[in-house]
Amino acid sequence: MSSASQVPAARGRKDQAKQPKTPAQKFWGGVREVVIILIIALLLSTGIKTWVMRSFFIPSESMEDTLQVHDHILVNQLPWNHPKRGDIVVFDDPGGWLGQSTIDEYKPNPVLEFIGLVPADAGQQLIKRVIGVGGDHVVCCDEQSRITVNGQPIDETYLSSGIEPSSMAFNVRVPAGHYWVMGDNRSNSADSRYNQESSGGPFVPEDNFVGQAFAINWPSNRMRILRNPSEVFAKVPDTDPGEDPAGGDGDAGGLRDTGKSSSAPTLSDTMATNR
Repeated sequence: MSSASQVPAARGRKDQAKQPKTPAQKFWGGVREVVIILIIALLLSTGIKTWVMRSFFIPSESMEDTLQVHDHILVNQLPWNHPKRGDIVVFDDPGGWLGQSTIDEYKPNPVLEFIGLVPADAGQQLIKRVIGVGGDHVVCCDEQSRITVNGQPIDETYLSSGIEPSSMAFNVRVPAGHYWVMGDNRSNSADSRYNQESSGGPFVPEDNFVGQAFAINWPSNRMRILRNPSEVFAKVPDTDPGEDPAGGDGDAGGLRDTGKSSSAPTLSDTMATNR
């Protein structure tokens, strides 16, 4: 008797559950789904920008003609991606490369910065090409005005016609875990050559490495893959065969001026995240 009396109640609850949702219930259900999707998208975007890939834009001429002013580039931030000779890299200012006035020119979007899509240190990065890695002996220049790396002259095919490899002579040995970097627009790039007296010195520590630029993604007529010019450095040995093991051939971090211009470029070399 008792079990039979329970059947109508169960059916009543089932019929009640089948009742259509009110317009208000449908509206708030839709809002909840949109919010969930937005949160998931935000978390994915933040994760990608933090650990995988980030977009930057180019504000100065220091990397012309490879990169033009207002180009937007994609940078590979994967932690196992170590820079190689010829790579175009984004890195944090080693110290004193950027003046405070240059840093202050960058005004990040406060909303994007708050939610993590723009890092707090945006506007304090630079972009250059790696010429020497740790242990390399980099010299400017040989009789044909070419830079040599470990005694091997390099023909820098990525430089525009008429661009001199360097107006300043130098003779450096790159410390382990550091990089010697130069802009492709050599007469307008405040790079390793011109930061000997900076607080961070002329070499970029590996810890300052942000990522490797691998593509121009905007504007549409500039879209392309940025490939490493491996043929330029293909014949460079791991060490300089003519180097004095005691360290007498080359100044460890020193620059020497042999009458060429040594005045630093005045153009800004800052990098800023895409806004």
